[in-house]
Amino acid sequence: MKNLVILTGAGISAESGLATFRGNGGLWEGYNVYEVATPEAWERDPAMVLRFYNWRRQEVRRVKPNAAHLALVELEKQFDVTIITQNVDDLHERAGSSKILHLHGEILKARSSVNPDRIMELGDKDIELGDLCEDGSQLRPHIVWFGEDVPEIYNAMEIARRADILIVVGTSLQVYPAASLLPAAVNAQRVYVVNPDIPDDGYGNGITEIRKTATLGVPELVKKILKLT
Repeated sequence: MKNLVILTGAGISAESGLATFRGNGGLWEGYNVYEVATPEAWERDPAMVLRFYNWRRQEVRRVKPNAAHLALVELEKQFDVTIITQNVDDLHERAGSSKILHLHGEILKARSSVNPDRIMELGDKDIELGDLCEDGSQLRPHIVWFGEDVPEIYNAMEIARRADILIVVGTSLQVYPAASLLPAAVNAQRVYVVNPDIPDDGYGNGITEIRKTATLGVPELVKKILKLT
């Protein structure tokens, strides 16, 4: 069974109604996201950071997977599919996809503020000041903040390297380290990019560019790929 790897970004979740970090100027309650989504912000005002992510978490719980999320599940009928997502929501999981690697963490989980390996499910709860991990530290969102290392990038690079087919959905491929996953897919026989905002000069030879939104382009692409196999 061929390996099919899918890289998804904010564009696919935005169509479910989730605001992106950079949408509307990248502001929430008058704060730039760099003021609520960095280690420095956590040191300066953890209560504000927790309020920001509690709000984001409530938004994730409110929305549902869209046609693009659901279409990607169909590929598992004929391929060994792994999704590498830059998104912190659980929409791929709720849609029914089996193997998902979250590059930037998961908003429905919390972790120790001193030990990144101590991770817990939040369920329907949020995080408040005074909520402690087993090690006695304040719980923080299980999120990779701006300025922090992205530890899963090494696993993602290896997954991309093994891809026979690569599909990129809803990401500009302009921000590193996620942008390094496209050139990492050296063995991919076919590469598709679904994004309405593809740069004018495109991504290069051998890449099929689909200048459509995720909910339009992904279902069409999935049908095409399934017919080709």
